[in-house]
Amino acid sequence: MVVEPNLSFTSMPAPAQCTRFNFRTFRWMQTMIFAIEEINRERKLLSNITLGYKIYDSCSTPYQALRAAMELMGTKEGLLHEGEKKGKGNCRGTVPVVIGDGGSTQSLVVASFLGVFHVPQISYFSSCACLSNKKEFPAFLRTMPSDVFQVDALVQLVKHFRWTWVGVIAGDDAYGRGGANIFADEVKKFGACIAHHEIIPKNHAKKAMAAIVSRIRSSGAQVVLVFAVEQDTAALFDEVLRQGLTGIQWLASEAWSTASVLSTQTKYHHILQGSVGFAIRRAHIPGLQDFLLHLHPSNPDALEDPFLIPFWEEVFSCSQGVRSEGQEDDGGGRPPCSGSEELGSVRNIYSDVSQLRISYNVYKAVYAIAHALKAMRSCEKGKGPFPLHVCPDGESIQPWQLHHYLKEVEYLNSFGDEIKFDENGDPVAMYDLVNWQLRSNGEMEFVTIGKFDETTTVGKQKLQIQEGNIVWNDNQTTVPLSVCSSICPPGTRKSIRPYFPICCHDCLVCTAGEISNQTDAIECVHCLPGFWSNAQRRACIPKQVEFLSFSDTMGITLMAVALLGSFCTCMVICIFSRHKSTPIVRANNSDLSFLLLFSLNLCFLCSLTFIGRPSEWSCMLRHTAFGITFVLCISCVLGKTIVVLMAFSATLPASNVMKWFGPAQQKAVITQCTLVQVIICAVWLAVAPPTPHQLMPRESAIVILLCDKGSPLGFSLVLGYIGLLACLCLLLAFLARKLPDNFNEAKLITFSMLIFCAVWVAFVPAYISSPGKYSVAVEIFAILASSYGLLLCIFGPKCYIILLRPEKNTRKHLMSKTANDKWP
Repeated sequence: MVVEPNLSFTSMPAPAQCTRFNFRTFRWMQTMIFAIEEINRERKLLSNITLGYKIYDSCSTPYQALRAAMELMGTKEGLLHEGEKKGKGNCRGTVPVVIGDGGSTQSLVVASFLGVFHVPQISYFSSCACLSNKKEFPAFLRTMPSDVFQVDALVQLVKHFRWTWVGVIAGDDAYGRGGANIFADEVKKFGACIAHHEIIPKNHAKKAMAAIVSRIRSSGAQVVLVFAVEQDTAALFDEVLRQGLTGIQWLASEAWSTASVLSTQTKYHHILQGSVGFAIRRAHIPGLQDFLLHLHPSNPDALEDPFLIPFWEEVFSCSQGVRSEGQEDDGGGRPPCSGSEELGSVRNIYSDVSQLRISYNVYKAVYAIAHALKAMRSCEKGKGPFPLHVCPDGESIQPWQLHHYLKEVEYLNSFGDEIKFDENGDPVAMYDLVNWQLRSNGEMEFVTIGKFDETTTVGKQKLQIQEGNIVWNDNQTTVPLSVCSSICPPGTRKSIRPYFPICCHDCLVCTAGEISNQTDAIECVHCLPGFWSNAQRRACIPKQVEFLSFSDTMGITLMAVALLGSFCTCMVICIFSRHKSTPIVRANNSDLSFLLLFSLNLCFLCSLTFIGRPSEWSCMLRHTAFGITFVLCISCVLGKTIVVLMAFSATLPASNVMKWFGPAQQKAVITQCTLVQVIICAVWLAVAPPTPHQLMPRESAIVILLCDKGSPLGFSLVLGYIGLLACLCLLLAFLARKLPDNFNEAKLITFSMLIFCAVWVAFVPAYISSPGKYSVAVEIFAILASSYGLLLCIFGPKCYIILLRPEKNTRKHLMSKTANDKWP
């Protein structure tokens, strides 16, 4: 932070002063000095050039950063200002290249200014994706990967663990806002949702911070990404501690993923344990730790370093009592330093070289400049990269020329890492995936559990994770679940809740006939024809085949009724055979009665062909047998009716009418009537016979096996012919119903035919409206009902007389003319 002086506008204002001392940033500065002195000392890269430097403190503010950049471009040689350090040696001319600034917000300001002068700038910590825009920042390069790659890594991480309800907290700067916005856009592309998107204000207002934590709690998100610098992150976690928010799996951006200011303070340990984040690759730089620890106020050049005395006083909480030129003594009530203090005796962020990540970026930036200078010095005359193949002047380095060579830098450093810049000035993007694990000694350790390599070839995973090494929040080993709605199991589908994000849904069971065999299915899939969903709606199984079988209750009942009818018919045949010489059996042609009984028995038995699994032969047999046996039966009844009618039509005693309609003629009529039906059935079977047919209703779990009629015309002719004979028989019987005789069989035939016709008239609508096997049952019922009607109405009274009223089974009784006698 910066403390601005009071402006009176009457005199030159005093220099602005930075407050607080950042040990981490000071280590970055010392790493740059170390790299420069290493290059100057070894002389391997630059044998005839000595590198120098000027260091300005931007105080992590855009204003101070821009002021430092302007001073670099316009200050007269030798003029020093507050917070400025010059390197050793006698460097002349303007500064041709700038390393910094750290923050993206500061770099945006500096890059815009330096781009006007074509002065190359290499940032070691600015990751904002906006800085890749070469139209706005033509001279900007960096050794820190763009946030585009970091966001890609974070999105891959969220996708890998199937987190679909993620909170995002961003710092109120270019780094935080830019990275968080890209993350929010990218994570939505694979179906995840942002539970909340909050901004940490730079003033860290208590009310605003409290509101942010409250929204985190109320959102229900168990995974929260914090895309902010370590100062903003620390302010957020302070409020998290105050409100007692626990159980959150924190995702760290690289700005704080290895921040010692958070990991070394035990108050954060219980909430940050298990945190996961991406950090840039680290390296062990030989000799750096010794270089860092050699600093001491007693060194000859100590007073030339404006940062050393404040650093020393901050580390040891003492007052040195002296200041470099231009600084005031402000001991702040601290005791004087003894002079025996040693950096090696303390352990802090500055001396900790276990996580050299940003420091490594600084180191790479210095060496990239050295390689660019070497390439400039190695230019062969007449083969230069500039117009007319001109080489740059090695004695007077121009910034725009150095910028050209910086863009062309490509080499492997001593750590085996490839150093180069792409067309946007960005380096190769590689990250370590680190996990914050609390050790038994109470120290937080950054454990590398994976890596992300943007250069991975197609077909390979960019993100590699060792899941077995991860310790999650609250010391858990199972992956935390962060979803707005629970995962929909197989057998269900997601149904989006109105006015909620797409990740918030209800789980609806698939409707019958549909399945889902995966979790979080978007929609259920219809089973193929012939298949139906199981009870769990997870798999399609063959539909249940339904037909009127001999094993189900309806089939057994109908079969029993049919066999009973056949048995009763056989009993009547036996009765008639035993009493065939009696008048009541001999009346109206006993042979015709036996033929009628035989056809009735066939009618009862033909109903059995309708029961059972339909096959090609059973389908042809059931309809032809039904048609022929019923025509035979009706023909016999018709013959009996004609006999009665002809018998009573012969009014003269000597009439020979019955001679023309004797037994032979009766059999001929029956044969001719039956033959017509046989011909109809034969043609039907030859042209389009009935065949088995599977009826598969789409919304039903059964496959209905039926016999397809083949030719509707053939089936209609068979039924129509039976109906024609039945109507003719009914008409003739109706005409003969009042003829005199104690045993007028025409009355019985009339009643039986009325039943027969009523049954078959009712059959038509019932058959059409009955589904599946019930239509077959209706057809069987009509056959049995009409057969029972004929058997009971025609032969029931005769059996009654034969068995129970034998005194009426005489010729005298049958020939009686008593009008008042009622039969039987």
